[in-house]
Amino acid sequence: MKVTVFDYGAGNLHSLLKALEGDGRRVETERDPLRALRTDVLVLPGVGAFGPAAERLAPAAVEMRAALTDGLPCLGICLGMQLLFDGSDEGPGCGLALIHGRVQELEGGRVPQIGWNTIERDGEPLLERSPLPIAYYANSYVCRPDSASCVTAWSKHAGARFPAIVRAGRTVGVQFHPEKSSAAGVAFMRTFLRETSA
Repeated sequence: MKVTVFDYGAGNLHSLLKALEGDGRRVETERDPLRALRTDVLVLPGVGAFGPAAERLAPAAVEMRAALTDGLPCLGICLGMQLLFDGSDEGPGCGLALIHGRVQELEGGRVPQIGWNTIERDGEPLLERSPLPIAYYANSYVCRPDSASCVTAWSKHAGARFPAIVRAGRTVGVQFHPEKSSAAGVAFMRTFLRETSA
């Protein structure tokens, strides 16, 4: 299996790449959004800001959305989850619009949210096979889908509920960082990878 991490050009992807390795998988980074689609699984990482990342996606946004709609498995992490939506209040540019809705600033309490938070499962099958009661977050923005039918897990920050996991076909978006969520987070990602190859 080839796993490609699309590199927006910001941040250190080392921990994510290490967490994705194993079971004979070939894990690569790719800065060209079209070439990133020549893979078995696409990963949109959680590093950077919405505006610059959307700009990097823009030359192949139509092709990427079509590939995900056609069934290319994708894991969007934090910012990567937010890029699945129409747009963001954080900055200019368009997301992939795979899920309709907007990314908005996290309400209440201390922002950014940095640290561990609980996850409330709402039908997410990956959490049945790889329980992840808490996960590590580092975010100032959250996704607000037009319809909650895509949400399969929730979290709360200062009493405000927001989507922790969303699904659209074979695409899974997570607002937390599984690669920084200890062994349970890594197990969650590897379960996703195993299921995409089944």
